[in-house]
Amino acid sequence: QVQLVESGGGLVQPGGSLRLSCAASGSILRFYAMGWYRQAPGKQRELVAAITSGSDTNTNYADSVKGRFTISRDNAKNTVYLQMNSLKAEDTAVYYCSALSTLGNSWGQGTQVTVSP
Repeated sequence: QVQLVESGGGLVQPGGSLRLSCAASGSILRFYAMGWYRQAPGKQRELVAAITSGSDTNTNYADSVKGRFTISRDNAKNTVYLQMNSLKAEDTAVYYCSALSTLGNSWGQGTQVTVSP
């Protein structure tokens, strides 16, 4: 069983910043990648950023967040972070941590990010 524990969501003003954290349980598991998705009400879930868990770090970002968001990881802690800067109203969504492991793809409960004046 993989459990993802998320934190860091909240309410921020446009242009503000938030840092999301996600810790994945199961140090004995092999994690291939971790990342963040988001889903606004009535919209499809969107990949925000992903990062590989190996020695070579590869990252991918949605075009809408490139240059503003940064994903990072701590493999020893099976933890992934998402630093979100220059937040816009359109970034408002529920952000879900994801992890691809030997057990498949797992999801966190989601954390609300609201960008509003």
